[in-house]
Amino acid sequence: MAYQNIDGVRVWGKPDPGAVTQAITCAAHGNVVQALLMADHHKGYSQPIGGVMAYEGQISPSGVGYDIGCGNKAVRTNLMAADMKPRLTKIMNKLAKKVSFGVGRSNSEQVDHALFDDPDWAVYLAVGRQEHDKLKALARNQLGTVGSGNHFVDLFEEEATGRLWISNHFGSRGFGHKTASGFLNLAAGREFLANAPGESMDQPPVLLDLSSELGDMYYRAMRLAGQYAYAGRDYVIQQVLDLVGAEADFAVHNHHNYAWRETHDGRDVIVVRKGATPSAPGQLGFIGGSMGDISVIVRGKDTAENRDAFYSTVHGAGRIMSRTQAAGKMNWRTRTRAGGQISDAQMMRAVREFGVELRGAGTDESPFVYRKLQQVLDAHAETIDVLHVLRPIGVCMAGADEFDPYKD
Repeated sequence: MAYQNIDGVRVWGKPDPGAVTQAITCAAHGNVVQALLMADHHKGYSQPIGGVMAYEGQISPSGVGYDIGCGNKAVRTNLMAADMKPRLTKIMNKLAKKVSFGVGRSNSEQVDHALFDDPDWAVYLAVGRQEHDKLKALARNQLGTVGSGNHFVDLFEEEATGRLWISNHFGSRGFGHKTASGFLNLAAGREFLANAPGESMDQPPVLLDLSSELGDMYYRAMRLAGQYAYAGRDYVIQQVLDLVGAEADFAVHNHHNYAWRETHDGRDVIVVRKGATPSAPGQLGFIGGSMGDISVIVRGKDTAENRDAFYSTVHGAGRIMSRTQAAGKMNWRTRTRAGGQISDAQMMRAVREFGVELRGAGTDESPFVYRKLQQVLDAHAETIDVLHVLRPIGVCMAGADEFDPYKD
């Protein structure tokens, strides 16, 4: 087996001491069946990024995190990337203007969707009419916006075929963030729309029994936020398809911040994945590298090691440098940064050498702050097959001076 067992936690890849400690803390609370760390793991709030926790009869709002339903959609188009490259500069300029990136942004074209008639909106009515109306209005306004942080819209060239692919990465935006903080508030005895409770990176997980009223309400709200994330990613992908004049003939779409009801070794469990991609046998997933690295489409294997992984794999390459280390500390009064280890010139040189047309982004998302994706894929070679290798040719993110509380 390619994983280590560290104090009961199954760890793929090189162990990050801080993340391992967090996983051990999570494993010591609640009805834990198994704690796991994927090879891209690093510290997060309470449950580490790349962390997977399987519970009996319980769900963890802090484990799912604030960006409920964060994930990726990727589509293969009917176009060849080579035909796109002569007009790539103009395409990326149009993409940056058409798609709404950044914190708190509303979509210029309000999107209607069947999810706004979903009966699970009753969860918010149970909390209060004011809370329901505020969150539904926010959700309507932000559907189809991408946000900031590590969220993106990318164009790719498939290495084997030259086909053009489009992908995106974001979740449930302000609606999901306020849902998460609201249920963390309720669990702590606070009002739903109070300020988000202060968190310690290494605090124990917040756990809710699914059989309780609060646990059932959270599960239904999480499911609704997951639908919202899917709808937003669908909308943005279609925007880009229309922009480049393409049609999609193959799609992969998955969350990596979510909790699923699953059966493992004959036991019904809730599997909470924070920054981890489901990889059941035959299941497809998108795993993104940095803006100067490959991304891949993978398929879960039917192997003993994949069963041991609770059918989970990485969601990306994994950070090796914090945002502050890379970009420096932000002075919000002057909107300038100081003390960063990575300069704009270094980042731009790296992406140009990789052949990427970049819009937006800061040095905290540069290739230098991530592992090479192949390293973490190798650690999971017995759990996933790589089907398609994609090289970015266009990357679009929010501007460097944006901070996004909704990122994973």
